[in-house]
Amino acid sequence: MSISASTAIAAPSLTTSAAKILQAATAVFFGLVIVGFVGFSHIEIVHNAAHDTRHANAFPCH
Repeated sequence: MSISASTAIAAPSLTTSAAKILQAATAVFFGLVIVGFVGFSHIEIVHNAAHDTRHANAFPCH
């Protein structure tokens, strides 16, 4: 007697549009956290590095 072990476990899958919305929301969240941390950082080297990067990319910051 041979037992076939071809049982597949179904993983939940998001629809394409739901996955895109989730990815976009995650990117926005992490972006805001990073900008908020760097923008209000009391660590001078972190703030200055972000400031110089903004100027190097022609992004107005003040």
